[in-house]
This record gives sequence, structure tokens and C-alpha cells, in this order.
Amino acid sequence: MDRVKVLERRWAFEDVFKIEEAIIEHRKHDGSWSPPVRQLCFERGDSVAALLMNRGSGRLVLVNQFRYPTLEKGPGWITEIVAGGVPEGETPEAAIVREVREETGYGVESLEHITTFYVSPGGTSERVLLYYGEVSGEPEIAEGLGVGDEDIKVIEMSPAELWDAFLSGDQQDAKTIIALFWLRLRDVERRR
Repeated sequence: MDRVKVLERRWAFEDVFKIEEAIIEHRKHDGSWSPPVRQLCFERGDSVAALLMNRGSGRLVLVNQFRYPTLEKGPGWITEIVAGGVPEGETPEAAIVREVREETGYGVESLEHITTFYVSPGGTSERVLLYYGEVSGEPEIAEGLGVGDEDIKVIEMSPAELWDAFLSGDQQDAKTIIALFWLRLRDVERRR
């Protein structure tokens, strides 16, 4: 940490999510030190997400649910890949297997880590650990999906249908788009 000095830090907000306020100095690219700078960090922990393929049907398993932050500029209801937080004491792999069961009713048969990325590194420390998973057959649970006040509808679509949704602007969820591009690149590589 010879490039950053944390002069002060405190929790400015603590609830389900936290906001940390810090005063820092950092080395600039020319080697000099910046003046003290106030930084805010939205802390919500890491998340997991999975692009799910139903082996039998060749269709992707997605979920549709209400997302309040999208209401002002969008539809409110978002179709996206399965995702959720990683609680303390649970591994990312265990968290995504649990999320898949809670949100879709399917049990994960295989799981492959694709990548880990920051959601918005200018304001939040959250990373998403993105996976590809396969399921088959019918979900073990078909109704009452989600936990607490979640109201989730499972939607299955072909990769081509999801790609068309992206091209038409109907798919605006970043983690879903990243997973979709990974799937397309994987399929191109397999055809070579």
C-alpha cells in the first residue's frame, strides 16, 4: 500500500448495505501525491451469478423479477440470469447452487467459473463471480420461487432468443449480457 494513504475512514451509512467514507491520498502516475480526496464506497459484499443451460432442451434458464432501481429509467421487471449475494461463511459455489435452487427450483448438475468482475468500481466494491451451470429435466420446485418478498418467474429461452433480446435493447442487465457474450464466444470456439 505504498501508493495509497488512508487518512480517515468511517461508515457513513449502515443498513442492509453500507457506505464507507474515506479520506485518502494516492500516488499519481507522475509519482507525486494527490491532495486529500474524499471517496465513498458502497459496500454490499460479493455476489454470484450463473448462466444456466437446460441440457435436455438446450434452452437458457432465466428469471424475471421486479427490480425497483430500474423503475425510474426502465421497465421495473428485469429478465436476468440467476444471482444473489454471498453471505459470510458460505463459499461462492455453495451460494450459487443455493440461489439456483431458490430462484428456479433446479438442482445444479455442473458448474464452471467464467470470470469475476467489478460491477461499478468507481462507487462500489461489489464483485460478481460469474458461473456457467447446467441443469436438466424439470425443476424440483415449480411455484413459490424466491425467498422472502421475492416474486420470481422462471423464463426459458434459446440462446438465439436471448441474443435477439440484447440486439433489440430488451436485455439491459450487465451480468446477463457478459454471460451471453461468453456463451457466444464459447460456441464460436467449439465450431472451429
